Amino acid sequence: MGRMGAEDPSRTFPAESLADDEVRGLLKQAATELGARAWIVGGYVRDRLLGRPHPDIDVVVEVGLGFDLAQRFAQLAGAGQPVIFERFGTAQVTVPGHLVEFVSARAESYASDSRKPEVRPATLEDDLRRRDFTVNTLLMDFDGNVHDPLGRGLADLDARVLRTPADPIQTFSDDPLRMLRAIRFAAQLGFDLAPELLPAMRQMKDRLSSPVVSVERVTDELRKILVSERPRLALELLDQGGLIEGILPEVAACKGVKQGGYHTHDVFGHTLLVVATTPPDVLVRLAALFHDVGKPATAGADGTFVGHDVVGADLAAKALERLRFPQKEIEAVAHLVRLHLRPVFYSSEWTDGAVRRLARDAGPLLRQLMELARADIAASAYPHPEKLDELQARLDAVLSEQPSRLEAPVNGEDVMRVRGIAPGPEVGRVKQRLTELVLDGVIEPTRDAVLAYLETHPDL
Repeated sequence: MGRMGAEDPSRTFPAESLADDEVRGLLKQAATELGARAWIVGGYVRDRLLGRPHPDIDVVVEVGLGFDLAQRFAQLAGAGQPVIFERFGTAQVTVPGHLVEFVSARAESYASDSRKPEVRPATLEDDLRRRDFTVNTLLMDFDGNVHDPLGRGLADLDARVLRTPADPIQTFSDDPLRMLRAIRFAAQLGFDLAPELLPAMRQMKDRLSSPVVSVERVTDELRKILVSERPRLALELLDQGGLIEGILPEVAACKGVKQGGYHTHDVFGHTLLVVATTPPDVLVRLAALFHDVGKPATAGADGTFVGHDVVGADLAAKALERLRFPQKEIEAVAHLVRLHLRPVFYSSEWTDGAVRRLARDAGPLLRQLMELARADIAASAYPHPEKLDELQARLDAVLSEQPSRLEAPVNGEDVMRVRGIAPGPEVGRVKQRLTELVLDGVIEPTRDAVLAYLETHPDL
């Protein structure tokens, strides 16, 4: 019902959750006491029929009794007071394992220059027709029986097709975010889009970038798309629907950029393959999405892309800032993009010091960096992907060294005391050089050994 995160299938049921039939029983009791006609609607019904978990329950109430039903249900469930959203005519009640939202049957639409919908009372049928997709118009009564008032929901669910109840132009105009929701559902559920949806998206694409849809709502959908079961399909649909240029222009710029060597696709096609090959970790998939966005700007006449890792890291950071991702995620993704070539260029000739430098530079992102590298290699015709197994084994070995060789066990005060120098750049330079010597195995990684080396090498 427009609630952020309401369609997230990854949410789990706590052990103390109320069973679904318990919740429906309390809803039935409350509705009977008030004489209210009410139904469960939307994603809960759809996912229950698909055998997918969906802890959030949306209840549509006829003739304006939504707030009253929420209040009585909360009392019967021993829950706190409903959270009321007066402007939108909705109320939320939290019970163990479930968020139950109540809304009186309504119609809503967005003006061309406003993010706040116009809400007005409507009949149940009108309420269903203004919803996003027919598979979300199914109703369930409180005894668990499913009803299909518009006559299309069950057939489309069985055919695994996403179709809008009304003309898609009107549906997407009422709420442009539904274009992204269509793509997200296709990626999550493995559904096809009805033939008329992509042309409607291409016609309405500018509406998505208008003031109607906030950046945060777009980013929320993008995040769910990326961690879905079929991210490649979603990105292809974003492209086919004409939406990718407006949301991810840096990625769209990769279309048609040819590359040689072991690559089998242009940069855009390769990017989609890399994303599809990564695990559903949002940092890894964002890094996969942006790992080659520096190539269009660095493409050389000889088919090389010198510095695309550095340029790409900067472009990725700017893109994620524009999309208002959290700063911590922005920094992590940019770091992964900047380092993404290091494991790919690994060879058995690397010294242990080089392996340690990679572990040090990647830091807590080492796992994600290796997952990105594996996907990058898998998405090409590279002949020796097993080299990353060797690198991983060497990384495991250097990370398990005790004491660790990733940093010299001395501080700036030690350097100043032994050298008899004041604070300044020379202190940092000496400490960094000591760290490099420890990394390379020249100095043993103990405080005494490092201090002894510092004392006996005044020209360090």
